Parts: sequence; structure tokens; C-alpha cells
Amino acid sequence: MMLFYDIAENVTAFTTTREGGCSMGQYASMNVNSYCGDNPEDIAENKRRLCHELGIPTDHLVMPHQIHKTKTAVITHDFMNYSSEQQADYLEGIDAIMTDLRGIAIGVSTADCVPILIYDTRHHAAAAIHAGWRGTVQRIAEMAIEEMTRVYGTRGSDCKAVIGPSISKENFEVGDEVYETFRAEGFNTEQIYSKQNGKWHIDLWECNRLQLLSKTIDAHNIHVAGICTYQSSDRFFSARRLGIQSGRLFSGIILR
Repeated sequence: MMLFYDIAENVTAFTTTREGGCSMGQYASMNVNSYCGDNPEDIAENKRRLCHELGIPTDHLVMPHQIHKTKTAVITHDFMNYSSEQQADYLEGIDAIMTDLRGIAIGVSTADCVPILIYDTRHHAAAAIHAGWRGTVQRIAEMAIEEMTRVYGTRGSDCKAVIGPSISKENFEVGDEVYETFRAEGFNTEQIYSKQNGKWHIDLWECNRLQLLSKTIDAHNIHVAGICTYQSSDRFFSARRLGIQSGRLFSGIILR
């Protein structure tokens, strides 16, 4: 059901796979995202199964509604006391989420976009970041770490990070307008761009890794899963392969 990352003894970091749920068709089978058209009853059952596996109550699974921007939400005790409607309002339009509460699974949904999980070893705080190409070019990873610094006093040198399953450079073909957007924002290394059969390809893994490095996270503390969702769509959801009306992976982190 899940891919786990060895980030720290007192932290559970993971990405769900397509396996272990009850959703059907393009959502088969472990989809816990409520914003992509799946059957609500199947989503609820999948959330129950996921939380059982993680050992947490279902109301401790915190998932924002992402819109490919850079807004961040901080999950506090106050948030946990909100009504479900208030929580949904607070999580609307959020693409990065962070907490220092124990036993709460914060995470982001992806199906080719890049999920990034960060753990601050000094302050026992964590963040989950949704970095599609729009978020990546707006440097959401850098902005999230800056917000962690503001809220928790986080320093990059104290952090560990995971770049989870997402589309690889080989399969992320883009038009000239996307290439020009990255170039204009200063992403100019040969590692990031290549041209194959006259089409631009961009390495989102490297784009985000460089952002983490720029915030002084040590290279040895950045784990790149290296799993291409497009290439491995039998096990991981891929919107490019399956269509937008399909399931989503959930990459989360729990402080214990």
C-alpha cells in the first residue's frame, strides 16, 4: 500500500501507491483525494484503511486542496479543534503544509507533480510540499523552508528531505512557453533542460533538489526516490498517462 522513507526513527514518512484500496477504474485502487472525481464512499474507505495502517484516527489525516500556487498552512492545536467545514476553508488553496504536532499526518496529493517531505531534526517539525511545474518555477520549496524558519526557527542544515515519486525528466515533455518560464526565472543549468526530438524536457527532481540545497540542506540529507510516475503508472498514479480524472498519490509525514 505504501512506500516508506527512512528519514528518522521518530518520524513516519511515506507515499501511497495505487495498491490496497477499493476505488475503481482510473482511481483504482488506493485514492484518498476528494478533489479528482472519485466516489466519496470509496475515498472514505480508503482513508480508513490508510489511517489504520498508519495507526492514527481518520481525523488526524490532513490534506489541503492544492491549486499550484505557493500558499502555506501551519497545522496547530487550534486547527485540530476546528469544525470540518472550518478545516476545509483553512486548507483551500494550500500547496505546502507544516506542523510540529505529534501524531498528525500532513501531506500532499500528486499524480506526476513532485511531493517533497521535510523534517527539521532540531525542532521536530515537518512540512509537505506540492511542487508541480508551476510551484517549482515559483520556488515553493524555498518559500516553504523560509516559512518553517519563521514559524519554528528551522535551519536548512538541520533538515532532512525526500523528493517522492513524480514524473522524470525523460517523460516530462513541455512546450516552449514552459521552458521560457523556467529560463526567465533563472533555472539555467544543463542538468535541468534537454531537447529530445525537438521537444524540451525539464528535470523537476533536480530543480527542486537545487532549491533545497540553496536553503543549506546538505546533499547527503536529500533523498530522491527516483521513481517516475509516468513510467510506473501501474503502481503509481500518473495524470499524463491516466488522465486528469484519475487517482492521486498521497505523500505524508507524521511526527511520533
